[in-house]
Parts: sequence; structure tokens; C-alpha cells
Amino acid sequence: DDEEVILKVGQELLEAMGYRVLIARDGKEAVEVYKKNRDDIDIVVLDMVMPNMGGGEAYDRMKQINPDIKVLLSSGYSIDGQATEILERGCDGFIQKPFSMKELSEKIKEILEKKYHHSSLQSSR
Repeated sequence: DDEEVILKVGQELLEAMGYRVLIARDGKEAVEVYKKNRDDIDIVVLDMVMPNMGGGEAYDRMKQINPDIKVLLSSGYSIDGQATEILERGCDGFIQKPFSMKELSEKIKEILEKKYHHSSLQSSR
């Protein structure tokens, strides 16, 4: 996220929930952070509108690095146009800002449970 307040509060919320958090201030940095740490990242919470590279392009680049990436799209705008397109390209969920700790926690849990359920099904075959 490019908004310092959102970054700080988001990081504090996620750490309070027991997650280790890596942050990026724009799309380009998000792709770099993901590239370097992909094996340690279970989910990316990605803002739609950021400088240098928007959420859509950042999503596509991370998806090229890891087709199984789990991404929760975040935006202050309602789910329309670009957000819908990204969801149709395989993004795992959408959360509208401002969101509560409970909403964020539920969305992340829902996406991660799908991921682990899917990977445990694959490994049991």
C-alpha cells in the first residue's frame, strides 16, 4: 500500500493476529519483495491503486513468479472494472477499505484455508 497509515495499521493488525508481515509501498517494490521472499509468503494483501506500478500489473507479475500465489485485493473503491478483471484472472478475494480487523482476519483465513485444503488434496493423491 502507498498510504503510510494503512501500512502501519495493517501491519499492526496482522502482527496482532500472529502473522509475520513484509511491506511494500508500491507495486514495483511489492513484486521485488515477493520475488525475494516467495517461499515465506502465504498471502499477499495488494492495494489496487499505487504509484510506479498498479495492483493489476503487480498481480500479473507475481502470478508469473508463482502461479499458485494467493492474493487478497484491497481498494478504497468499490469492486468494479479493474478489480473485477483481476478477480476474473484468478485473484482470490477482495476487501474494501476501510476494513476492520475482523473482516481482514476472516478474508485471510478464508483464502488460506482454501489454499491448504487444495494443497492437502493434491498431496493425498
